[in-house]
Amino acid sequence: MLIIITVLAYFAVLYVLGRVTSAHATNETFFRADRKSPWPMVAFGMIGASVSGVSFVSVPGMVARQDMTYLQTCLGFILGYFIVAFVLLPVYYKMNLTTIYTYLRRRLGRRAYKTGAAFFMLSDLTGAAVKFYIVCIILQRFVFDGYGVPFAVTVPALMLLIWLYTREGGIKTLVWTDTFQTLCMIGALVLIIINVAGELGMGLVDAAKAVAADRRSRIFAFGDWLSPQNFWKQFVSGAFIVVVMTGLNQNMMQKNLTCKTLREAQKDVCSYGFAFVPVNLLFLALGVLLMMLAQKEGTPLPDNSDELLPMFAATGRLGDLVTVLFTIGIVAASASTIDSSLTALTTTYCVDICQRASDERLRRRAHFSVAFIFVVFIIAFRYINSTSVIDAVYILCSYTYGPLLGLFAFGLLTKRKTDDRAVPYIAVASPLVCLALDYATSHFTAYRFGYELLLLNGALTFAGLMLKGEKVRG
Repeated sequence: MLIIITVLAYFAVLYVLGRVTSAHATNETFFRADRKSPWPMVAFGMIGASVSGVSFVSVPGMVARQDMTYLQTCLGFILGYFIVAFVLLPVYYKMNLTTIYTYLRRRLGRRAYKTGAAFFMLSDLTGAAVKFYIVCIILQRFVFDGYGVPFAVTVPALMLLIWLYTREGGIKTLVWTDTFQTLCMIGALVLIIINVAGELGMGLVDAAKAVAADRRSRIFAFGDWLSPQNFWKQFVSGAFIVVVMTGLNQNMMQKNLTCKTLREAQKDVCSYGFAFVPVNLLFLALGVLLMMLAQKEGTPLPDNSDELLPMFAATGRLGDLVTVLFTIGIVAASASTIDSSLTALTTTYCVDICQRASDERLRRRAHFSVAFIFVVFIIAFRYINSTSVIDAVYILCSYTYGPLLGLFAFGLLTKRKTDDRAVPYIAVASPLVCLALDYATSHFTAYRFGYELLLLNGALTFAGLMLKGEKVRG
């Protein structure tokens, strides 16, 4: 009952923020926040929107499988955010875009434009559904199963709560609610670490020393080139993951495009780009401390590393305070991801697919329909997921975001035209070729694709566009 009260109180605060910020809202407010968002607030809120409930649950458990090598990917994120700030944002602001896929229409043609928007919608629906699945399944397992509430009721109930506070204010509301949610998430993370350290009889200084001395605190892996944890593979992949999942993602870019000027948007992106290393370091340090606590208590580690934090925090083993903090943290991280996706997908559907940006009735219908589709995706994912959730997200994105990387790279790095009619076929063929290559290499060689599959996918799309392209005359 404590968790249910916490969740309802949390969403009540978000609903109040939504009501206040959506007064006199129009489609321009919903899609672009009237281009008046203060950049420090956008930057802080983007931390929570980018981290998500996946990180809150999966990252602490990653130390059991790969130590702290995930930080190599986070270091690559920094490079990626600088590319987004100084390569992509100037293009978007110069064109005064509402959705970033309008660039493809102006540069490559109508079918390229529709293909880019369609791939984003598929990518974001699957990616955000996977992330929100985390909070739904944990609340189901540790709370609602005890009351006999089926998963098919939990998911729509949580989605309804999110739909209620985003349905009018859209992106303007999210700038404010994401700030609140990021504050809750980081505060909960720090307080959980303090409580876990206390259970180990340590202060924060002693806990930091213990984590640093632990064998699982290894960050860098320069040795085996075949390993998915190799530094250069993770660093370069991290940079491209950010370029694609932020710079080519309407979900992430929509808030950044609400800043008043390009300069402010660049400061926003660079500021929160640096935040991912310390934030993820805290998550990984928490994982090390939890494994120390399990060893101290003689508790066996769960088979699924995603269950390491919930095993302690969601069951009341660390006290009611930690249970409340864990609930706030995971709900904050997950809600800030799904509400952004809900708004961005509504925007893309109205502006890119239907090309009716001023139709408020269409926007309201689309917003509700996207929420309904999310419910279907989340329930379906429960029955098909069989891998670590954070890996599942990136595997999906390697296949669905690759064509977007190829399309934008072709438009930005060349001056060639391409056969617009062939673009949809090239964009579909590239992931299928990658799937076949991944299957073949894993079965017939010792090499294992990691996040670099995203680069290969983008390169194949780029090559296909080049083969069908021609130089611009004059």
